[in-house]
Amino acid sequence: QVQLVESGGGSVQAGGSLRVSCTASGGTFSSYSMAWFRQAPGNKREVVSVSLSDGYTDYADSVKGRFTISRDNAKKSVYLQINSAKPEDTAVYYCAASRYYRPSSSESSYDYWGQGTQVTVSS
Repeated sequence: QVQLVESGGGSVQAGGSLRVSCTASGGTFSSYSMAWFRQAPGNKREVVSVSLSDGYTDYADSVKGRFTISRDNAKKSVYLQINSAKPEDTAVYYCAASRYYRPSSSESSYDYWGQGTQVTVSS
């Protein structure tokens, strides 16, 4: 069984930076497709970024140029660097893992989820 644990959330002022992390236990992390989702109050959960085992990455249009996803397979960790933060980035950020190679934005494509970490951006 794979467990995902997020960390690094917190509060930041608009224009600031923050990095959230996700560490996996169990499974074969290096082969997993990893993703960051977020959910703001009253909104549906949405994909932010994906990272595939071959180095492919993709981003939601709303975060392109500001967020960077990276992974360290030796540490079984994936990271999301948030730069030029905006108040609309305020949400609970979730890490997700899929056992299959697919750059999916659908929640149903992911097999494992973390518990989420709160990111709050103040104006």
